[in-house]
Amino acid sequence: MAKVSKRLKAAIKQQPATALPLAEAVESLKGFGATKFDQSVEIAIRLGVDHTQADQIVRGSIVLPNGIGKEQRVVVFAKGPAADSAKEAGADEVGEDELAKKILGGWTDFDVCIAAPDMMRIVGPLGRVLGPRGLMPSPRAGTVTPEIGKTVAEYKAGKVEFRNDKGGNVQAIVGKLSFDSPLLVENIQAFIERILSMKPATVKGVYVKAVHLSGAMSPSVRVAI
Repeated sequence: MAKVSKRLKAAIKQQPATALPLAEAVESLKGFGATKFDQSVEIAIRLGVDHTQADQIVRGSIVLPNGIGKEQRVVVFAKGPAADSAKEAGADEVGEDELAKKILGGWTDFDVCIAAPDMMRIVGPLGRVLGPRGLMPSPRAGTVTPEIGKTVAEYKAGKVEFRNDKGGNVQAIVGKLSFDSPLLVENIQAFIERILSMKPATVKGVYVKAVHLSGAMSPSVRVAI
């Protein structure tokens, strides 16, 4: 069993017993004590969806208003003008067959993979490598697109993807603990509103069942909806 640090033990004792309004939840999270690095803040939303029903999959992306405090590494499958626009927008690597061979060889040192529609013949076989890591380009997620430059710029600015898992949970990074509280609140509120706007028409009963915030090395705080 992993040893629990004194800081984490103290933080657990401070963990609120009830759900808090968003602004208070953020302050509570910030009050758990500093660590040697700037923790990412993650949101976890439990939804009342049935993952076995295709029309109840909640999947998409959002450009958070204040970014996520992290430089995302973006690779792009494109050629010609699309490849040029990807490079201009700051893509970390742009290519075709050689890039595919590199990934098939086990290289996945990136956060986002974007592809132009005419590149899917090359990208398709990469599903067995990229799929399990959540990196496979998809039209539904907006990562298979003719607007390559715009999409690269959005991810560089802090765009995040999300998709509910088998338990109906949606998780995403929404910033850093070092963010000023109002900026973190704005990011979280934007994410929650995005999820609320995507409620499947076939969902019966409660859609959003619970919302929690946590740091990479801190307990969670439940947010009142």
